[in-house]
Amino acid sequence: MSKLVAVFGSARLEAHDPLYEATRTLGAALGQQGHTVITGGYDGVMGAASQGAAEAGGTVVGVTVTALELQYERTPNRWLTQEIRYATMRERLHHLVIHPDAYIIMPGGVGTLQEIAEVWQMFRLSEIPHRPFMLYGRFWHPMFETMLQSGYVSAKDWESVYTVDSAEDVISVLAHWKSETALTPNLS
Repeated sequence: MSKLVAVFGSARLEAHDPLYEATRTLGAALGQQGHTVITGGYDGVMGAASQGAAEAGGTVVGVTVTALELQYERTPNRWLTQEIRYATMRERLHHLVIHPDAYIIMPGGVGTLQEIAEVWQMFRLSEIPHRPFMLYGRFWHPMFETMLQSGYVSAKDWESVYTVDSAEDVISVLAHWKSETALTPNLS
């Protein structure tokens, strides 16, 4: 079944970085499987995932924001097949959190951390159903491990959290996910 898959990560990722190619490969795998990729619509991780999905013939949705473009002189990436534009970051974030069927979290900075926190808190409050929440690679591990070991988060908070290291891992999680039943989280 086709899913709307959000890819979150740094806008600062450069095309020469090995993570760019890994993200492009991820986007291509999602596109080949018939999934729609949704991103923040700009460059870096967003551009790499968009490029891969578009080159594979997939649909790419970019959720852009006028305020960001005015402040940072950004333009949407050229790989988008659909652009959804909002006036504010809050509206954009809400769309990127509410609509996807799954989330892939690539390395990133403050914006990515905000996306993580928003999705995770909405899971915790049951404002959105639990969906696959995939941490790509080990970038976020120290933070998540500290939170788990501290006891400040419960085991239920980890429902839907997976560690993935490749496009193949992502496709496997998506193929086995049933929206009513969470898989056993893989945090190792």
